Amino acid sequence: MLKIYRDEDVSLEPLKDELIAVIGYGSQGRAQALNFRDSGLNVIVGVRFGGESWKLASSDGFDVYPIDEACEKADVIHILIPDMVQPEVYSKYIEAKLKPGKTLGFAHGFNIHFKQIIPPGCVDVIMVAPKAPGPKVRELYLKGFGVPALVAVHQDYTGFALDKALAMAKALGCTRAGVIETTFKDETESDLIGEQTVLVGGILELIKNGFEALVEAGYPEELAYFEACNEAKLIVDLIYEGGFTKMLRSVSDTAKHGGLTVGPRIIDQHVKENMRKAIEYVKSGRYAEEWIKEYKAGMPNLKALLSKIENHPIEIIGRRLRKLSGLEE
Repeated sequence: MLKIYRDEDVSLEPLKDELIAVIGYGSQGRAQALNFRDSGLNVIVGVRFGGESWKLASSDGFDVYPIDEACEKADVIHILIPDMVQPEVYSKYIEAKLKPGKTLGFAHGFNIHFKQIIPPGCVDVIMVAPKAPGPKVRELYLKGFGVPALVAVHQDYTGFALDKALAMAKALGCTRAGVIETTFKDETESDLIGEQTVLVGGILELIKNGFEALVEAGYPEELAYFEACNEAKLIVDLIYEGGFTKMLRSVSDTAKHGGLTVGPRIIDQHVKENMRKAIEYVKSGRYAEEWIKEYKAGMPNLKALLSKIENHPIEIIGRRLRKLSGLEE
């Protein structure tokens, strides 16, 4: 059983005299910087000079600096820019500022685990990964609660790396919900596998194939959209709120019987075997190699796939129905 750290288990003391530079001011950057500051920590922001993020962080009352200057000043450098941008930014603006005893923080382990960033041995390297988008991290903090988070230590130069990671998680409000210690490897691999097999890839393909099967069977696209896509949100919300049990208690007996008897014929052991192959694809490093190569080439395959999805019949009918429902303008 993994240890779960709660609010009473963690102190902010390890960061009391530390200056934290949040690098990036997007969804996570803004939420985390605001939560750190509201928890009493000393925070500055490092972004590209004069850009929209610079203006927003300044309007939120932060001292804002170019990335290299922020890293020079800071004791803790917390990198919250997109994964694929991090290696270049690190080599240009951050690496030279890593004096002994500083802390390098991440919210996802991709670049450390796959060795796209290799920090010097004289710094702590930690991860604090809230398990929610930035706006939700901020919203629940303001409500006096928080989202769960993962913390990990890749390198413990000072002997206090875990204490600092936990203090950052507490300052984000995450210890109010519960914080689990993991490793960069496990966080990175499980995150990629979950996205590919269930959260993005799996759900998208399940909904798309369900829609196509209904339409090919002669049902109107509008009905197919509601049954395969629209109602999926309601079901997932019920699972989120109370697990499979609450969802099953909330649907009709007919839905229970059909779902529990027919569902395993659709998502069967063949699908699970494909998931096992996806797991090995990630663990071997082959997926990271493919994605890094694709990104450096300008993402031609990803752009083509996105265009194909945007022009799929489920998206065309979905945009029309969402407008009728007031969900889109």
